This record gives sequence, C-alpha cells and structure tokens, in this order.
Amino acid sequence: MTQDLFRQDAYLQACEAHVTHVDAQGIVLDRTVFYPLGGGQAGDTGALLLADGTAIAIADTRKGKDAEGRATADIVHVPAPGQDAVIERLVSVGTPVQARIDWARRHRLMRFHTATHLLCHLVPVPVNGCSITPDYARLDLHMTEPLDKEALTRALARLVAEAHALTVGSVTDAELDANPSLVKSMSVAPPRGSGTVRTIRIGDGTVPIDLQPCGGTHVANTAEIGAVVVTKIEKKSATTRRVVLGWAQPSLDQP
Repeated sequence: MTQDLFRQDAYLQACEAHVTHVDAQGIVLDRTVFYPLGGGQAGDTGALLLADGTAIAIADTRKGKDAEGRATADIVHVPAPGQDAVIERLVSVGTPVQARIDWARRHRLMRFHTATHLLCHLVPVPVNGCSITPDYARLDLHMTEPLDKEALTRALARLVAEAHALTVGSVTDAELDANPSLVKSMSVAPPRGSGTVRTIRIGDGTVPIDLQPCGGTHVANTAEIGAVVVTKIEKKSATTRRVVLGWAQPSLDQP
C-alpha cells in the first residue's frame, strides 16, 4: 500500500521513499507525492532520483491493478520509454529514491481542478463527465438549458477574485448517505471502505461556495487559480452541455 502524501498536502513537491515493487506496469513506492490518474484529473509526471544521481523520468502515474484488473492501494509510477535497461540495473525492492513531481504542471492541474468546483457552484446540476489536464479542463453537465460563455467567465473571475479559502475535510459514510446531494458526479462514486470520505470545501461561511467529496489536488485559495476563461460550450447530447475552461493567457501558464 502506497502512502499518498499528496492527499494531506498538495503542495509537497518531493519526498524520500523506497521501492516496494517493480514490474511491467511500473515502479511502486512505499510513499509518494505523485497523484495517480483518477476523478478526471491527469496523473502526475516527474522523476525518481537515485542516490547515484540517476534520474528515471516518470511519464504518468496510475493506480495499481491486481491480476483480475481490480484497483489496489498501490500507486504505480510509469517510466517514460527507453529506460528499461537502467531500471533493470539500478532499481529493485528496497532501492531508496527521491520522488519529485513536475511542479509547474501539477500546479496548473490544481488550479483547473479548483476552477471546476467553482463551475459546480455556478451551474448546480449533476456532472456526468470531467477531464482535468494542464492545458484545459472540461465538465459535462447534465442539463438541457443553454449556457452563456461570457457570463460564466465573468462569474468565475468574480469567485477567483473574492479569494475564497479551500479546506480539506471529511464526512462519514453515514453522513454522506444522509446527504446524497453532496455528490455532484454521476459517473464517479466517492471512494468508500475506510469509514470516511475526503471532502473539499470552498469558502469559510456557514454556507460554503462548494462542498463535495473529492480525492484530487487543489489550490489553497481561489485567488491562486488566476485568469481562466470559458473557451467553449458544446451541446453533447439532448441532456448534456460541455463547458471547457482554458487559460486567459496561455503563454504565461506554460512551464
């Protein structure tokens, strides 16, 4: 089981760890700052640094799977192609490494992820699809009414400028069952099994801007999102409107 340090502190950029498993899927560590693909958010990239200075480039991060294809508690760091010989020679169970994420990329993911939660507040309907990448984010909203691109962009800018704080919390399984409206997603169920479910709350007031179960990484304050705009609104089906977010100044948001 990999200790997922990013859930306690999304701003950790590196950690010391040891290899617990290596196979064709990738490299598993006992602890990591790398977020695995899930909940619509892309997996982290970065590097595993060995004691001799060797850097193993990580092209993706995924949740582990058992022989039957079921998700495990392992987090798999997927090496970029062309490193098999180096990994075979230098990496084995017990090898100490420093796991270091591509922070510039992760921070863009965090900013977009928080922006999608603001969209959930502005358009309070169920979500039936989500994708968060470093370059754009999209939400598929279960609705039939049209949306105004410019009005949504202005409303997002207002919430960003109001500098609402984010708080990581939790609810019990029983509390979630008693408040099913907390779950905004129709396609991704909150992870259960531990007795509690992680939540993200935006806003300090008695009534939050947004509160929902979420395992992803987020910024600490909406002001950190910066200038995002609604770049496109599409009618994907009779009951689905897709809202796509992008950077207002793309060149300033690239590493």
